[in-house]
Amino acid sequence: MKCPFCNYEESKVIDSRPTDEGEKIRRRRECISCGKRFTTYEIIESVPIIVVKKDKSRQAFDRVKLFNGMLRACEKRPVSIEQMEKVVSDIEAELQNSLDREVTSVHIGELVMDRLKTLDEVAYVRFASVYRQFKDINTFMDELAKLLGEK
Repeated sequence: MKCPFCNYEESKVIDSRPTDEGEKIRRRRECISCGKRFTTYEIIESVPIIVVKKDKSRQAFDRVKLFNGMLRACEKRPVSIEQMEKVVSDIEAELQNSLDREVTSVHIGELVMDRLKTLDEVAYVRFASVYRQFKDINTFMDELAKLLGEK
């Protein structure tokens, strides 16, 4: 870190603490050359995840939209808000940790279905029926047969 007083490029950290919001780190530094002290702040650089939709349009990932889709699928089911929030956070973390900055909506839908399958089978079928756009009862029955076959 360059000293703002003498432009020397080395300093030592005297004190580090998170800010009130917890999103930044405040560091007190001392220049090794001139001995003057100064404060720096570190923040996490977040790179947005871009979702490529089926029509090839692109939009920023929205965890609220993902949560609302799960909420509709889990309506009147024994799935807590905390469980759904954990699934959304897990999916968001998986997307952030991947090297891809663009992800397809199909991939996100598959991640949701994988997690709903273990969380609540009825919510899984509800989500899949909308996501996969079941056209008739036979398509619905095929998905149920697959689900029963996995058991």
